[in-house]
Amino acid sequence: MPDLEFVLPHWLYWAGLVAFPLIAMALVKRASAKGGTNQTNLGVGYLCLITGGFVGMHRHYLKSVLGFLYLIPFIGILVCNTSGRDARIVLSQVKNDILSYEFEVKHFGKRVADGYDDQDKLTAAQTALETAQKSVTEAQETVVFYNDLAGWLAIAIAVGLLIDAILLPRMVARYRETEPVRADDPPVDDNRIDLSGKPAWYRPIAHLSRLSGEFVAYWCVIAVFVYYYEVLARYVFNSPTNWAHESMFLMFGMQYLICGAHAYLTDSHVRVDVFYARFSRRKKALADIATSFFFFVFAGTLLITGWIFAMDAMRQMSGPSASWEVSFTEWAIQYWPVKLAMVLGALLLVLQGLAKLGEDIAIAVQPDVKEG
Repeated sequence: MPDLEFVLPHWLYWAGLVAFPLIAMALVKRASAKGGTNQTNLGVGYLCLITGGFVGMHRHYLKSVLGFLYLIPFIGILVCNTSGRDARIVLSQVKNDILSYEFEVKHFGKRVADGYDDQDKLTAAQTALETAQKSVTEAQETVVFYNDLAGWLAIAIAVGLLIDAILLPRMVARYRETEPVRADDPPVDDNRIDLSGKPAWYRPIAHLSRLSGEFVAYWCVIAVFVYYYEVLARYVFNSPTNWAHESMFLMFGMQYLICGAHAYLTDSHVRVDVFYARFSRRKKALADIATSFFFFVFAGTLLITGWIFAMDAMRQMSGPSASWEVSFTEWAIQYWPVKLAMVLGALLLVLQGLAKLGEDIAIAVQPDVKEG
């Protein structure tokens, strides 16, 4: 199989983190407006073909047993890759042996020429060298054989996918003719957080916290595709990436920071509520006011520290020796957007904390005011 040499460009990484959630949110909103459906979808079929067609996923989606035919060449490719890798290891070892035997032949040949009684050692080294040279030829033929076989199996899969890509609309239409009628999906609620009865000043901050959490939530879908590509590149093409793991743990780190405000809005942060759960609404508000000091110390420290880190990273972009602050890996991704995410996450958290504090003060002052 050929090597995959694709390295994710930095601009595509950052653009994808912004564009993908926006597109996904628009598609979800559009599907919600239409009410959704449980029927087999042509778009999903093509998605299955592109991402998992090499194992017949698009055929399995349509409940076709012919999808199992794709497993035969795919398993063959895995076997060829494993056997080819073993053959390359043997080839490398034999080449090292040849270098060693050539040195011995040269060494003992010189000693025999100088009159030393090392003819037996010279003969043994020459014999071992001839044997190793034959082994090299066999190992090279083995490597070529498995590479060629894997290539032909990949071509067979590609031809099958090309044919199915053309036939897929017709296949989906035929399947939907016999597909049992199912109830429509319930509409997706785009505003799952109840803000009825909240003060007017509270709602914009709550909407901002909700949107920020929803935005970064779609990053999890990106991780599925990236790690899928990594597994495919590593085990099918023997070409592990140098960017998949780093790009994802940086992405999840930014997600953790940015979604903090959404978690605070929905009361999803960890809380020891053995006593708190038994409090009345007013006592809970008073307890939250009393402990808000510690929250703002943490959020403020995160905001100030994040700002310092971000400014340090961005200062390197100016001056006579300007350069990006990058990671210490081969991918060398820029760090300043990651550090700006610390500032953004802390700022959102402070805003939501202020909104919550204002709400708690209002409840403490007027405990009889009901929400909704």
